[in-house]
Parts: sequence; C-alpha cells; structure tokens
Amino acid sequence: MVTRRQFLGTIERQALTAEQSEAVITFDNRVQVVAAAGSGKTSIMVARAAYAVLRGIVPPDRILLLAFNKAAAEELRQRVEERLTAAGIDAAGITATTFHAFGGNVIGRATGRKKRPAEWLDSGKDVAMVGRIVDELRDSSFDFRFKWDLYRLLFARMADDPGGGDPDGYDYDTKQTGFQTFQATTVKSQGERLVADFLFLNGVTFEYERPYAHDVADATHSQYRPDFYYPDVDVWHEHWALDGQGKPPESFRGYAESMAWKKSLHHRLGTTLIETTWADILDGRGFHPFANDLKAHGITLDWNPDRPIPGEQPIRHEDLARLMRSFMTHVKSNSLTAHDLESRLKAAKGRVQRYRARVFLDLYRAIAEQWEQRLRTDDSIDFEDMLVQAADLLESGSIDMGYDLVLVDEFQDASHARARLTRALVTKPHRYLLAVGDDWQSINRFAGADLSVMTSFNDWFGEGPTLRLQKTFRSPQSICDTAAGFVSKNPRQLAKQVQSVQPAYGPAACLVRVASRDEVGAALASVLSELAEGVDSGEISAGPSGRVSVDVLGRYNFDRDLMPSRCPRQLDVTFRTVHSSKGLEADYIVLPNVSSGTYGFPSEVVDDPIMALAMAEADDYPHAEERRLFYVALTRARRQVTLIGVEGMESPFVAELLAENRLELSPLSTVDASEPCPTCGKGVLVVRRRRSDGVEFLGCSAFPRCKHTRAIAAW
Repeated sequence: MVTRRQFLGTIERQALTAEQSEAVITFDNRVQVVAAAGSGKTSIMVARAAYAVLRGIVPPDRILLLAFNKAAAEELRQRVEERLTAAGIDAAGITATTFHAFGGNVIGRATGRKKRPAEWLDSGKDVAMVGRIVDELRDSSFDFRFKWDLYRLLFARMADDPGGGDPDGYDYDTKQTGFQTFQATTVKSQGERLVADFLFLNGVTFEYERPYAHDVADATHSQYRPDFYYPDVDVWHEHWALDGQGKPPESFRGYAESMAWKKSLHHRLGTTLIETTWADILDGRGFHPFANDLKAHGITLDWNPDRPIPGEQPIRHEDLARLMRSFMTHVKSNSLTAHDLESRLKAAKGRVQRYRARVFLDLYRAIAEQWEQRLRTDDSIDFEDMLVQAADLLESGSIDMGYDLVLVDEFQDASHARARLTRALVTKPHRYLLAVGDDWQSINRFAGADLSVMTSFNDWFGEGPTLRLQKTFRSPQSICDTAAGFVSKNPRQLAKQVQSVQPAYGPAACLVRVASRDEVGAALASVLSELAEGVDSGEISAGPSGRVSVDVLGRYNFDRDLMPSRCPRQLDVTFRTVHSSKGLEADYIVLPNVSSGTYGFPSEVVDDPIMALAMAEADDYPHAEERRLFYVALTRARRQVTLIGVEGMESPFVAELLAENRLELSPLSTVDASEPCPTCGKGVLVVRRRRSDGVEFLGCSAFPRCKHTRAIAAW
C-alpha cells in the first residue's frame, strides 16, 4: 500500500480507496470480493490485472477476465487497454471475454471443431422455440397433449403441501377466504380447488359444501357439509388433506377425529361417499382412481381443456414453456442424468409430489429430445453445452488454456457449470482466482445461477480471504440506507455496511399513487415532465449536454407499453427491464409497476416446486429473489427513485417502505397516502364498500389474505 501508492492513485481515473487497494494487492491464490452496488468492481479487476503485470507476477498473455454478457466483457476489454496503456503497462495478450465465448473457444481448441450457438438462443427466442416444440408435440401426440393440458390447467398452481398456498378468493356470502376455482366459486383449500377444476373441465355437475341430507348437528358438531355433492347420482365426496403418510398438516387440529366422525355418518345413515386425498392425486396415481369412481357411480366425464373459464384463469402456455426452459437449463448446467432426476425425486419425498412430478418429467423428456434433435440438425450447441462441455474438457486434462490469473465478474450469478469451468482453470499450482460479486444482487436463479457457489466459495475453490467493498460512488446515503435495510431483512444475505461518497440529495424515494391502472401511463408522463421542468428552472442540475438521464425500469418487458410516445428533450429516457439494468445507472429511476398481483412487483408467479429437482436449494425467505431484484432497481439511481403505485393494489414492498417512513408521497399523486395495515404489514388500508348496505370502511389492500378492517371515523 505504501510502496505502490502512486500506482494505486493513478491506475484508474479516480484514486482507489483503501478497500479497493486491498482487493488489488491481496494476491492470495483464492480471493473473493463481496462488493456493494456502485462500489467500483470493474476498477479492481482492471487494477489487479495491471498490478499482476507490473509486479511480474503474471505476464499479460496469461491473464483472463470473464464476464457474463458481451457488453460487460467489452467494457472490461476497453478499460484494461485504456488504463494499462495510460500507465505504461503492457496490456497485449490480456483476454476479456464472456463465459460462453470462452467455453466455445475451449471446445474448438480441444476438439479441432468449433460449434456455433443455435440462432434461436438470443433475446428470449429460446422460450419461443420451446413453445414451438410444444405445439408440434401437442399436434402429433394425444398423450403429450393430455399431459401438457393436465399440468398447465391443474397441477401448475399447486403449492408443495396440503395446507399450503396463498388464498386468492373470497366468498361474500359465507365470508370465507379461500381459493378461487375455474367455475368462479371459492373453496377452502388448494386441494379442493384441484378437484373442483378437474370436475369443471370434465363437465361434471357438482355442488360445493351442500348441507348433508340428514340433520346431524349436536352439542359438539355443527351441521355437516361434505366437500362435494353430485346431484345427478346422489353421491357425496370428501377430499381429505392427507400427505403420503396419511397425516394432515400439523396446523389442522382435530382433523383425524373429524374425518372419523364424517365417515361414521355415511356408514350409519347409508349414504354413498367417494373419498380422495391430496396424496392420492399428487403422489399416487393422479386422477385415474377418482375418475373411475365417478364413472362407476354413473357420472359421465367429458374432458375439454378448451372449455371457457369464467373464474380464476390457469397459467398461460408461454409461462409453462418458460418454466420448462428454465428446468432444461438447470438440468444441463448441473449435468443431471435421468438417473440423477429419479434419485432427487426419491430424496425429495414430501416436498415434490410424485405423480405431478412424473407428468412434468414426461413432458420435459419429450421436449428435451426434440430440442437436442434440432441442435444436431443445425450442427449447433446451446449455451449450457458451451459451459458444460468446456468444463468436462478442462477437468479431464484434455486441454490447458494456460491462464495463471483468472478474474471473474458478477460472481453471484455463477451457475454450477460456470463454477466447474472456473475451478478447472485454476487447479494447477501457482494460479490465482479473484471472484467479485454481490449476493444482494443475485437475481438470475431462473437462468441457472446458484448463489451457493458464492456463499460456499472456499468449499468450491479452496481457502482464501473474503474482502468487502462497502463504499459506493453511485447513490446518495439515503438510497443506500433504504435499499440496504430492505434487502438485508433476509438473514441469509451477507452483511455489508454500505457508505456513500456522494452528497445528500433529498428523499431516497417517492411514491406517485394513482386511483387505477389506467392512470399509470399518465403518471409516468407527469413524472418525466416534472423532471424536465426542474432542468429548465435550474432546480435540477444537468450534465454537460444540458440533459439528465432517466431509466424507466419495468418488472416485465410489457411495462414498455406505459412509455409516452414522446419524452421531454431535457431528458435522456431509456426503458429497460429491471433484470437488464444490472450494472447500469442513471440520474433518476422510475418504476411504473410497483403493485400487487400476479404480474406486479413483487411478481406473484409462484416458483414451481418441481424446480427443486434441478436447481440449487431455494431461499425460503418470502419473495427472496424479488427483494434482491427490487434492491437492484433502487440502487441504479444516482439521485432519486420514483415508484408508481395503484390505490387498493399496493405492493407489499410499498407497504413495507411506507411503514418504515422510507417513502414520501409525491404531489403528482391523484389519491392520498394510505396507512400501513397494522395486522399484516404487507398491505395498506384502503376504502372499501360493504355489499349489503353500501357503507364505506377501511380494509387491507392484501385482502383476502388479510381481513383487517376498521370503521371510517366521522368528522
């Protein structure tokens, strides 16, 4: 630090901080750097490459920098060339590339035949290709069509235990919270919804919780209401919430005794009872025994997956195709065989339902076979092949690429295959690895990222120090505190104390609250106009161009539709998804879709339990990855963040920030701020109207999951 003070002060345009300098000169064989957003990760990678050459530790042609996308790799290449040349250090031969491109080079050099990646892999076309394969298989195979429809319509929305899942419906007649069915009725459990939807798709007439034919109420039991009744054949049906061991969820107190009482009634009074269980359908033989029971009692089944659905809608074909593509990515990235999947299915007993999993695996095998056939016909490979095959060749000793210093960026996004490839590069003596990442920004699990590679760094690569970059050059302290406090509620995140070198700049975040979704586009236009007016008045300082930068970050790509047709000339406005914004920054950040709902923020598209067969262990903290994604969005801002929310559809993230006084209400709001719900803390209090008499009251926006209410105080 002392003898190299001049180098450390001039190798980058801005002198390296003490913690950056330490990361550069700590030349152990294995070093991990946990870096906060905006803390200068690229600077230490560039400076470490320069330091290695300057000290004679590693010659330039034996230095490799690995990035996760082309833009990041190109930035590294340009920065290395520019800064080393300015310092009079030889940069010739230093390689900066992506993992995939490097993997392709390894394969080409080792086999003498380099293959190109399939053209359908870029820009989300891989999911479209899966969809095309699915369409062809559905047209050519009745068995595939039936299983695809069965999974999409019935199994895809299931949680992983009989008592699980978040209620999404409310019956105003019975005042019961529950699960909405295709038929637009509300039932009490996801298991009952599964049965009700199966009956609906088969055109079976049924009544839910009709009072039993005999009055059996007594001192300890209310009148009995079986789950289902089939009036055409006078048959009753109970669906028991039992797992594979015949046990109900622990929270279902008295359930076994209630089952025994109900069964005794049917036996004593001579009524016909059909029985099913959660485990029978999801872990046993599926709907086959149940269907046979119905037929045996004279009920005709008319399976029609295209039947118009008036109630809760199933997941879309494209969403299931996306899930399948993610599963395929993880299977190949983790080098899992059919035997491995079977072993994982057995080991996951109780967490992954067996019959449901087998339906999915049958679909996966058919799709994967067609995927591989297309690759062979096209004489190409996919991105997972580029990593896995390269790792195989390096691990087997078929080739040594000869790099002594390997620098890896965005290490929180490393997959199992990337980790294998990296480890294989540095297994020989006198080789050095520096891995830089931020577990708070781990947002690509769906694409194969395995955060345990970072959190178990020493297990993977050997002993070495873990350093931290906690000083940020991007966001003011108010944003740092808001974002860090938000993401670090998850105890599994590595602790960091982020400090900013930037001056204070007003409140960290503000909320524009509008009355309906239809107003969000206009609210976004108003936010941009207000910023432009601030530039004109001098209240907002602009750059040399006289403009300020604004990134509009959508949780989904379709949020792009909210952008105005024209943006003010004083602003450089860019739409990006939050995922694609990682590594970038702007003066102002606007999030136009911070609401609740399936496609809100956090997204409520449920992670399918089936992914446990192919992925690393999931983080069970609520909305764990969505919280990290929200953190990424907040920390793109150099000055301020604006959230746009809809009254009555408040995101739980908004409710949380409001409860902690981390959000200010913008004057652009068309409705007033709301009080956080004192019961659940995940919603805010909104005005509702009673159906019976029209009286207004305050209720939680997280209804029906939270049923907190309060009378509106009279003036």
